[in-house]
Amino acid sequence: MRDGFVKVAAVTPKIRVADTTYNGQVIRRYMKQTAEAGAKVVVFPELCITGYTCNDLFLQEKLITSAKEELMRIKEASTSYDAVYFVGLPYEISGKLYNVAAVVCKGEILGLVPKTYLPNYNEFYEARHFVSGGKLDCDEILPDGSIVPVQTDLIFYCKNYPKLKLSAELCEDLWTLQPPSIRHAMAGATVIVNLSASDETTGKAAYRRELVKGQSARLVCGYIYASAGDGESTQDVVYSGHDLIVENGHILAESKRFTEGVVLAELDVERLEADRRRMTTFETVDTHIGIPFELEIEDTKLTRFVDPAPFVPKDKERRSERCEEILNIQAMGLKKRLEHTNSKTAVVGISGGLDSTLALLVTVRAFDLLGRDHGDIVAVTMPGFGTTDRTYDNAVSLIHSLKATFKEVDIKDAVNIHFRDIEHDAAIHDVTYENGQARERTQILMDIANKTGGMVIGTGDLSELALGWATYNGDHMSMYAVNSSVPKTLVRHLVRFYADTSQDEVLKKVLFDVLDTPVSPELLPPEDGKISQKTEDLVGPYELHDFFLYNMLRFGFAPKKIYRLAKIAFAGKYEDAFILKWLKNFYRRFFAQQFKRSCLPDGPKVGTVAVSPRGDLRMPSDASGRIWMDELESIR
Repeated sequence: MRDGFVKVAAVTPKIRVADTTYNGQVIRRYMKQTAEAGAKVVVFPELCITGYTCNDLFLQEKLITSAKEELMRIKEASTSYDAVYFVGLPYEISGKLYNVAAVVCKGEILGLVPKTYLPNYNEFYEARHFVSGGKLDCDEILPDGSIVPVQTDLIFYCKNYPKLKLSAELCEDLWTLQPPSIRHAMAGATVIVNLSASDETTGKAAYRRELVKGQSARLVCGYIYASAGDGESTQDVVYSGHDLIVENGHILAESKRFTEGVVLAELDVERLEADRRRMTTFETVDTHIGIPFELEIEDTKLTRFVDPAPFVPKDKERRSERCEEILNIQAMGLKKRLEHTNSKTAVVGISGGLDSTLALLVTVRAFDLLGRDHGDIVAVTMPGFGTTDRTYDNAVSLIHSLKATFKEVDIKDAVNIHFRDIEHDAAIHDVTYENGQARERTQILMDIANKTGGMVIGTGDLSELALGWATYNGDHMSMYAVNSSVPKTLVRHLVRFYADTSQDEVLKKVLFDVLDTPVSPELLPPEDGKISQKTEDLVGPYELHDFFLYNMLRFGFAPKKIYRLAKIAFAGKYEDAFILKWLKNFYRRFFAQQFKRSCLPDGPKVGTVAVSPRGDLRMPSDASGRIWMDELESIR
């Protein structure tokens, strides 16, 4: 359970209706199987000890008594396993029969959770046999003399890992206007379990899936849904054993319907609590009784997918939809700013690289939304000491293809005069040499904007801002920064999407060559006419940094956890030592460079991670990163 990962299981056993002895044996077999698989929370279906479809046999004393006896055997079997089990059975209290979930852990029954809402419509007639336990609040003496609480509002929490808090609801409870799981989540439950017997009809599986996903997302919780299946009576309906494990709206595991068996996944309860922490509208209440249990704290072997590119959807259709949406957000943001300022022009510096290309494409889209001529876009290429023929030619072709106003300003003479003024030897290719060029370019853009009554459109992206890979008051500055919350890994896909959907073959060709060009600020002289300064050689692969950034800011994960996840995500591509090297570099730069982010120009937020000092990242410029670096240094 280290790092918040808890392996959980939903089980659909093949049962025999009313054969409690057989069903108990099957349940115990699955208890052993899931324990061997490392599951710490295991959920069985509703009334699984007897079967859900016993009908009027539920009124038989023998069935009720046998179910309780089988529960005691299950309790004894649990002493051998390090897990919490949720098992369904009919249970009589004070002459009334309740449909309950028994919560079993290490030889104890921790509590009984009764079903609140009893469906009595269409094919369901539970009220014929059971009564609602919604208002039940009592203690029950078990056959072994132990006393357990019986009520809906129970939270079962792990004493030695308190982030793991479990509550239960049963089948129909979820399908109602006010599911008990709402109260459970508000009281702190991070994982909701549902013991269900949902029969199958055409189209119901899709609805059920969306229902579980939606409730998990609304409550920011893990949701384990275990449903009855094979073995239930098919007298009038069929049960498919549709099991789901969902985390904050994302399906981690789903069973194949009309089968029996186990689905396993790892819930990240640390991630769930991180999401709740940042949601100030997530209300909490103190209404539940807490029932403690204890599990061994050990490393959970992860089988869940760890996305190496969390900013970029894997599915091509979804990726295209995302790209179109982001381009519209960027363009609409710029459109509003141009309208508000009555700008006559938009001035964009074009290097022939990815970021400036995207900025120009966004500007063109904004002008199209305004119904304005592209000639009012002043696209400026500013060759310097590091400019190559390839990037220069691409910049020129791009500007002409988009019918923007082309302007070229060679900065070499101006920069050399500046070096003379500040007494810098131009043969020394240090930070002064590089930043002098970047600031000269920004000055040119600002002054052209003044001259043409326009505004400078920023080109820098989110990844560069996270690393501080921008010249302060150079490319760091603009009048509206359209790429400021777009990470480098996504910039590439936005440009590719634009190319793929373009009807202009010349523009398409230019964009594909821009995509093939190494990322570089081009501030050092070329070698044999080719780019000599490759950004990723200096700061590390952007796909790593975007992964680090996403997990740090989106979930607040600690460095060790991010390292653990990165090793899985990039297994076979990068060595562990390589990942750790750049993770250290990421944290060092992130803390050292906040002063640049504290005075960023305006720009539109497009995703869940952004670093605007006015919105998503209120961070002191002089915050110490020592405790993060200390944790990284402790990794061996």
